[in-house]
Amino acid sequence: MAITLKPPKPLTYGELLEFSRRNPGYQFERSATGKLIVTPTGSDAGRRNVQLAYQLEAWNRSRSSGLVFDSSTGFRMPDGAVLSPDPSWVRRDRWERLAPADREGFAPLCPDAVFEIASGSTTRLELQARMRPYITNGAQAAVLIDPQGRRTEVYRPGGKVEVDQHPDAVSLDPPLPGFTLSLGSLLE
Repeated sequence: MAITLKPPKPLTYGELLEFSRRNPGYQFERSATGKLIVTPTGSDAGRRNVQLAYQLEAWNRSRSSGLVFDSSTGFRMPDGAVLSPDPSWVRRDRWERLAPADREGFAPLCPDAVFEIASGSTTRLELQARMRPYITNGAQAAVLIDPQGRRTEVYRPGGKVEVDQHPDAVSLDPPLPGFTLSLGSLLE
């Protein structure tokens, strides 16, 4: 379960970076309204995150068209939120336009593709509330994986949510050309 903290005033980007540095081992996010969210990762969630990131990285290496980030990476969204999706992917040309200083902190962009895996610390309902904001902030695909419910939801700009019960795989063309996420071990 995520823990939400409401500081007396919203932390600035610099204050959030410093707060994160002073509290190693915790993952902090900031909502667009300034609330701080602490989301611990359980063992099963961590295992699934690595498996998903591995698939994404293997696909990306064959194309070199972008960069893959793990679940500890925070991104500054256009709406002011700082979010850390589970594995995510950013097109290389967008990443290379960032100044080196922007690459060091929380990059000021929304990834092109984000993935969230429901777990004991974050329920499907909590994550569903995050999917549309990812799309609104610029993601071309936002994928919600619910191992307990054995279902996936794919959100895309201007499109209806694609819900699949008991899927074996999910294709993410066109934003990730040729990438098909194998769900077998992610739904175990």
